[in-house]
Amino acid sequence: MPTRRGLYAITNGPRADLLEATALALEGGARMLQYRDLGRDGQRRHAEASALAALCRARHVPLIIDHDIALAMEVGADGVHLGRDDDDPAAVREALGPQAIIGVSCYDSLSRAQAAARAGASYVSFGAFFPSSTKPLASLAPIDLLRQSAALGIARVAIGGITPDNGRPLVEAGADYLAAVASVLAATDVRAAARRFDDLYSSDRESA
Repeated sequence: MPTRRGLYAITNGPRADLLEATALALEGGARMLQYRDLGRDGQRRHAEASALAALCRARHVPLIIDHDIALAMEVGADGVHLGRDDDDPAAVREALGPQAIIGVSCYDSLSRAQAAARAGASYVSFGAFFPSSTKPLASLAPIDLLRQSAALGIARVAIGGITPDNGRPLVEAGADYLAAVASVLAATDVRAAARRFDDLYSSDRESA
């Protein structure tokens, strides 16, 4: 896992300007990027993931592929993100190797996060913390869950309806990364939106 805490940007494709928008998010300070596309056009997804992998390598930012382990291996991504119905993290770790970044969605469940950590996850994500346009039916997680999970020993990601305006309490509660989709990639000024997220962690970096 990267040691720099901050914004974890998640793509909102398909969109014609995916690479341009993503580049702006990275310029604004995104510390990790997840390629999330649930479409069935395998050729397009492979081309986009390959281009994003090259972009992320040039900027030394890890690229994570949502769900698709095969695609992650094909394009040389840094890891995958697993949901409720995906493979066990231990099996994925065996397939991708010790250096791979493996994230696991834990929703509002501390016990799921504990199991993921034991199985070799690199990070766990909790949420939604606020109502989310990306997943409007997601149940809400209490902010205190971030404090309760401090002993896991792995990075914790907060997700769900997070903006630069409501993200500070999550950072103060222990979120190593704030994951965002629409509030970054759908912003009028993507670079500026990413920078506002990055600024939430500026005090950490000044004291380091």
